[in-house]
Amino acid sequence: MQTHFTEAQLANPGIARANRILRACVHCGMCTATCPTYQILGDELDSPRGRIYLIKQMLEGGKPADANTVKHVDRCLSCLACMTTCPSGVHYMHLLDQARAHIEATYRRPMGDRLLRWLLARLLPYPARFRAAMIAAKFVRPFRQLVPDRRLRAMLDMAGAPIAPPTPQDKPQCHEAAGPRRKRVVLLTGCAQKVIDPAINPATIDLLTRQGVEVVIPEGEGCCGAIVHHMGLTSEALPMGRANIAAWIREIDGHGLDAIIVNTSGCGTTIKDYGHLFAGQPEEADAVRVAALCKDVSEFLIDLGLPDRPTCNLTVAYHAACSLQHGQKVITAPVTLLKKAGFRVLLPAEGHLCCGSAGTYNLLQPELSEKLRARKVGNIEALRPDAIAAGNIGCLKQIGSGTSIPVVHTVELLNWAYGGQRPDAIGVSNVPKETNS
Repeated sequence: MQTHFTEAQLANPGIARANRILRACVHCGMCTATCPTYQILGDELDSPRGRIYLIKQMLEGGKPADANTVKHVDRCLSCLACMTTCPSGVHYMHLLDQARAHIEATYRRPMGDRLLRWLLARLLPYPARFRAAMIAAKFVRPFRQLVPDRRLRAMLDMAGAPIAPPTPQDKPQCHEAAGPRRKRVVLLTGCAQKVIDPAINPATIDLLTRQGVEVVIPEGEGCCGAIVHHMGLTSEALPMGRANIAAWIREIDGHGLDAIIVNTSGCGTTIKDYGHLFAGQPEEADAVRVAALCKDVSEFLIDLGLPDRPTCNLTVAYHAACSLQHGQKVITAPVTLLKKAGFRVLLPAEGHLCCGSAGTYNLLQPELSEKLRARKVGNIEALRPDAIAAGNIGCLKQIGSGTSIPVVHTVELLNWAYGGQRPDAIGVSNVPKETNS
């Protein structure tokens, strides 16, 4: 793509980076075949190619974002399927992040949008606040049909499930390995996941420690910053990232770490990109060190090596989270692990397409999100599995809200197969004899 940035503009490192990304695009259109919003809407401006053109116009002109550009950029899921498809290696993720930051800095959204985004940024990254908000929402939920804004109704829908108290395993501490220590890792306990599904972290810790891995929950770690970063609030994401980098570097330089384990793939994609996010910042070198150690839990378990288990009678449909398959390029590890654990694994059609969760997307764009969920659930239910597995909390709740089939984190199934607790969502009638706990 031809660009016309001025020399003065190119002196800005961000614009220079955007220019390189834009010039890599050759307008081939292959991205349109895998873009979920283009599949639904059929609008060129709701494809990566169309959004790239809008972003080019906005940045090249050095002008504030306009309502049309904001509409189409907001509709992007950040699923990154286009980056998997693109033959030219266009780094759409970094371009989109810059566009969103520019929008937040130059465009004044309608009052309702500003309030909703403010609420999400102030609640989701903070477990105590989020838990309190979810409890409060339960009192309002019976009257959700009276709420005029569909996005607010989508937020109230999140409060349907029971809200569990904080788990003691998530507190700063060291979970010792069972038997001789093979590895020492940090676990990112996350933010929203601890409230929405608090069983995932304990299952991760139990599985790792039984495999001889010491798991550290360090003082000072918290939200990775992904939620606010993808809303264009980079200035709020950086302090969150700094806190994590400081906490993890203390462990790396102290007793040493073999990996930083992440069991929410959306967070993992962001942490692996810390080197870019902190480019030019005082923490850049440490950010690069942290990013190099970051591993999705499935990546780590593949490298660690788990023994083969007898085949059981549970058929699992595996949903590949976009942030895992497109963002981190972790594709085969979860499926391989599930098969080694004895489960029969099926892959749904259109596995490359997003389920519609995408961080806060299901709250900010509920209509499009629901269409994507219906498409995803239809493809999964066609397989008639006993359970659905995924590696990202957003996907688990998004898909779970559209089907009666049990939906669980991949690590929960693995923990169960290797001697841990049966996931609560799996009914007793489905318990395989070899893994019955």
